[in-house]
Amino acid sequence: MSEDTRLGDAYWSRPADQLMSELTTTAKGLSSVDAAKRLAAAGPNSVNATYSTTAILTLARQFRSPLVLILVFAAAVSALVGEGHEAIIIAAIVLASCLLSFTQEYGASKALQALKEIVARKAMVIRDASEIEVLANDIVPGDILHLSAGSLIPADGIILKSRDFNVSEAALTGETFPVVKSPGTSKAGSGLAARSNTVFTGTSVRSGTATVLVVKTGRDTEFASIAAVIERRIPETEFARGIRRFGYLMSEIMLAIVILILFANLLLHRPLIDSLLFSLALAVGLTPELLPAIISVTLARGARAMAKNGVVVRRLDAIENLGSMDVLCTDKTGTLTEGVIHLDGCLDLEGTASQQVALWAKLNATLQTGLKNPLDEAIAHVEGAMDCLAHYAKVDEIPYDFIRKRLSVVVRDLKTNENLIVCKGAVQNVLEACTSVLGIKGPQPIDASIRADIETRFKAWSGHGYRVLGLAIRRLDPDRAFGRQDETELCFAGFLLFLDPPKSGIAETLASLARRGIGIKVITGDNRYVAAHLAESIGLASKNIVTGQELARMTKNALFAAVARTDLFVEIDPNQKERIVEALRSRGHVVGYLGDGINDAPALHAADVGISVNSAVDVAREAADIILLERDLGVLERGVDDGRKTFANTMKYISITTSANFGNMVSMALASLFLPFLPLLAKQILLNNFLSDLPSLAMSTDNVDDDQTLTPRHWDIAFVRRFMLTFGLVSSVFDFITFGFLIFVAHATAQTFQTAWFVESLVTELAIVLVVRTRKEFWQSRPSALLVWLTAGTFLVAVATPVLPYAAWFGFVPLPLPIMAGLLAITMIYLIASEATKRWFFSGMHRHPKTKHIARRSLTHHCP
Repeated sequence: MSEDTRLGDAYWSRPADQLMSELTTTAKGLSSVDAAKRLAAAGPNSVNATYSTTAILTLARQFRSPLVLILVFAAAVSALVGEGHEAIIIAAIVLASCLLSFTQEYGASKALQALKEIVARKAMVIRDASEIEVLANDIVPGDILHLSAGSLIPADGIILKSRDFNVSEAALTGETFPVVKSPGTSKAGSGLAARSNTVFTGTSVRSGTATVLVVKTGRDTEFASIAAVIERRIPETEFARGIRRFGYLMSEIMLAIVILILFANLLLHRPLIDSLLFSLALAVGLTPELLPAIISVTLARGARAMAKNGVVVRRLDAIENLGSMDVLCTDKTGTLTEGVIHLDGCLDLEGTASQQVALWAKLNATLQTGLKNPLDEAIAHVEGAMDCLAHYAKVDEIPYDFIRKRLSVVVRDLKTNENLIVCKGAVQNVLEACTSVLGIKGPQPIDASIRADIETRFKAWSGHGYRVLGLAIRRLDPDRAFGRQDETELCFAGFLLFLDPPKSGIAETLASLARRGIGIKVITGDNRYVAAHLAESIGLASKNIVTGQELARMTKNALFAAVARTDLFVEIDPNQKERIVEALRSRGHVVGYLGDGINDAPALHAADVGISVNSAVDVAREAADIILLERDLGVLERGVDDGRKTFANTMKYISITTSANFGNMVSMALASLFLPFLPLLAKQILLNNFLSDLPSLAMSTDNVDDDQTLTPRHWDIAFVRRFMLTFGLVSSVFDFITFGFLIFVAHATAQTFQTAWFVESLVTELAIVLVVRTRKEFWQSRPSALLVWLTAGTFLVAVATPVLPYAAWFGFVPLPLPIMAGLLAITMIYLIASEATKRWFFSGMHRHPKTKHIARRSLTHHCP
């Protein structure tokens, strides 16, 4: 029987020693050489490893587009009726379009993969008898993992050692509350929830620590076996919803055109095949078939630009939500403050500096092995009066959790052999576990007067911006096990005062975000006095404050009413953050949430755009859409601007292409009813559509006017429809002027008419890009160099097409100079009319702004 078969047979029911023997590993871990061999044999530790993007899959996806299938059908029809020449041309245009789309989309996907590698998840394992950090994808069966609070578990395995180890398995089992895990064995037939000695990929550590033997990785894990069922459904973004509605709009118009024009031409007794091909070409010509590629390359380029500014995008369509964001919920530590916390004082009950309190604090901070935090780091770096640390040895610890809000370490005094529990945490939570205080004359019972004195000092220090922790001790009997039950009858010994000053320039950054239409909501676990002091010092409003206790008593409707006017949410429990985010979203806001803690994951999921930092715990990083390489709102501000530029350029392509295509296709559809010949052949329409899309590939590089980044931008299908109809109708008017010129002035033949109309429609489509890409006068806004060069190059091809070698294939003939001059004059007048129409169109929007956009910006008064 193979090793895989043996291990797959209820490995959780067998002793740890037996499993380690089967996996040929020890408590000292694998060697680096052995781990490399196992990685090569087992493959990467990734649930999605077999679904990586490949060039072949991406290319195949291009041919699944409904528009491509329509053209393939048209080519097949042409071939069946003996029009092999026509079929070859249509097939060549289809292939060229698909290859163009493929190069853009595949390049975008590779760029996104490269960005994701910047923030790849890592884990602590034992290799070569030393604890090292490796990529989670490089973990193999037989590895020894070290897990602590905040870790996202990267593989399935059994627990070798643990301490107050609680795991959230909601992603796998649906169980809301964390479950306790410990070493041992479970019954062979146990379900996932009953395997108390086993941890699973995709779950997360809520508290405590553990050492784990890795048994299953990658596609062999429990998570992988039901991944399709439990995969988190990402809510449809506003941008994706807009694209879907746009697709419906285009489909309706395409269907109407195909049916009407086909039947109209048949009633005029025109050939069936020509009429069918013409109708299909009109439908395809109306649709921006390169839209998926343009969106991909625009978003990917935006992601690369954001990465240069310290913002890594994990999900491309989150870029649009970042640009649309009008409310940002954030904690204060490290975002509004420097994040480099300084221990400013170790004080006794009277508020006097105490070396004894400092010693106890350092014992607690340096000997705990749970969740790393900046407070402990600040304590550990304080010098002086710490020589006595060598006189103590660690016995045990009671890790921090978000219910107790305390952390205790049990140490032994090597001189007296006496055990001492040192507990620190939030003042109120530590005080709850105390029955006495350590005064000048020794321990004395706590009474109402002492409690009031502690509260007064706490408020005073907090009001000056200090983060205050309480510290308590208790002497314990030696030679016994310790647990949470020992966190009682403590003696309150003193206070630890931490100072985290506001970031330099944060007030200016907040003011800049406010000018961009983004309001700030501070959500913090700190007390109201510290939060209010910070808010006042950096220019944020602090008049309306809601505490965690008040929030707990609010109904859903009450919170809906209060959330918009609240400036600060303070003393908030982690599970209340999601409620705040959902209440803001229910009021119509696009909400960003910036978090890096264990319990931030639900709020990050609930927000329109979840934002975390590269130093965040695994759970928060995996839940986020956007990762900041620096915890700095200035970095986020630049990311917002990049997101809005990306969205603006995407909307340019959609608006410009649909309006130009709509005008030209409607004109041709109507003209076909009155002309004795088709205004353009199917192959000419497809060539026109293909060439006009070439400059659009540079749209992602286009410059964006400053006024387009000053307010949140939202997808508006009604705007796209109005834009398409307005500028499409202007285009149609000039199309009919062109038709009249060619028929009544130039007396053009069918081939001359088709050639002239091909050149004129293509040139106007290229020129209109430079006019409507900006809301300013077109000469006041400079397009990108690449857009200019591609437009100019395509223009030259359009003008030269009638005399190029392939002209006869498409049925083109050389144009007389008088006709060229007439077309040039009509084009110039058309551009002038389009500029005037643009001014009228956008001035009308300013006169009638949308109420919802005003509502979305209503929060900005909270910032200076």
